[in-house]
This record gives sequence, structure tokens and C-alpha cells, in this order.
Amino acid sequence: MLADSHAHLDHHAFDPDRAQVLQRARGAGVLQLVIPAVDAASWPRIRDLCATQPLALFPAYGLHPLYLHQHALSDVDALSSWCTSNAAIAIGEIGLDFHLAELDPVLQRHYFDRQLALARELDLPVIVHARQALEEVILTLRRHPGVRGVVHSFSGSEEQARRLWQLGFLVGIGGPVTYDRAQRLRRIVADMPSEFLLLESDAPDQPDAGHRGQRNEPARVADVLRCVAALRGEAECDLAAVTAANTRRLFRLPDPDRA
Repeated sequence: MLADSHAHLDHHAFDPDRAQVLQRARGAGVLQLVIPAVDAASWPRIRDLCATQPLALFPAYGLHPLYLHQHALSDVDALSSWCTSNAAIAIGEIGLDFHLAELDPVLQRHYFDRQLALARELDLPVIVHARQALEEVILTLRRHPGVRGVVHSFSGSEEQARRLWQLGFLVGIGGPVTYDRAQRLRRIVADMPSEFLLLESDAPDQPDAGHRGQRNEPARVADVLRCVAALRGEAECDLAAVTAANTRRLFRLPDPDRA
């Protein structure tokens, strides 16, 4: 069994064939998927999608930094009420993104801090986005002791990875690790403690090297698994079991074998 710890299955790219995408995921052994939100408008859509398969699809709600212009300051209070009224397995996707100059870093920090505080208040893990901002993300996480979670699509250094593990954070690994040029990431993944490793698709984005330029989908977590298992010299079935268990532990998901 595999788990996809990060898939935007509500994205409009899946509107024509979402049922078939889920069928292919099941066929590849991907039985549990975490579906993170990006803005307040996506919360009801994700709630309704996850309600169709409550043992397979699990909702996270948050305010993504790339969608900063779509957020209102009142959305954080609305997020608190929403998560109290609707079952959430995490606050996410949240974080910092300093890649685009038009995204106000001061406002990004405001949303990130408030959502981290909310996660601690609600005792929920966080799903963190960090693009050209990982150092500040780590420093910010240190100011919120007790908050747990994952930095998805990790692309930092060995030292930054170790600092995240010291904070109890996991790292999400997806399609980028399958590219030959990702040598630093491959070294980290090859040697890292397995208890901090999650597998993800980030579908419809970040396809693996074998599907570059195509729409990504959760079934391709199996391709990520094959690459990571080879890098680590481990059996695919053993690594699948460990990473799925890590996903269940972090997000408090049910064991599908016992559901």
C-alpha cells in the first residue's frame, strides 16, 4: 500500500476524468491521498470531494502563499471556524514563497504565522510550502514549538533537512527526485532516516522524469517509490509500508487494513 501525502485532486485539470485518475491510483496501490487546499474558495470543494471516499481522501485546509491576492485577512478567522466545523486532518497548504516579487513577503509572513498558531491551537499538523524561503520557514517554525508537519516538495540542503528533523518535521519527496540533475536531493533521500520520509505526487504538478511535461497524477507515486527505493537500496514493498505508515502517523489517518 502507498499513500500520496500531497495531491491537489480538486484541481480543474482533473475535472474531465477524476474518477479514472482515482481508479489508476488504486491500481498502482495508492490507497490514501491527502488533499490540501490553496484558498478559502477551495475548502468546500475539497470537503465535498473527500466526502465521496472518506476512507481514501483526506482534506487539509489552508491559505497558500502563491494565492496571496485571493486571500482576505478575515480568512484566517474563517479557517479556524471551518476546521472546527469540518473534519480536517491538517492545516495546509501554507508557507512562504519568495520566488515571485509581486507576492508581498510581509503579508505572507502574517498569514503563515497566524496559520501556524492556529495549527497549534487545534492540534493539527501543517503542510508547508517553501520556495526560495526555506531558511526563513525553518526559523519561523522554531518560533512555534509544538507544531508538527511536513515541508512538502523538499529542495533544501542536507543541513536544512537535519534542522527540520530536529524540529520533528517530515519532508515530502515527489517527482523532482527522479531527475538525474537532482543530485543533492538524491543524496539526502538516500541517507535520511526513514521515519521522516513521505512520498507525494503534488498532482497535477511536478511529474516524474518519465512523464515530464505531462499532467501529473497520484498513481505516479509508484514511480517515485521505485526511484527512492533504488537510491536507498531498499525493497519497494518495505519502503512503501514505512512511508504509508509515516503518512498515517503524521495525519492520524486510519489504517486501511483495519477500516
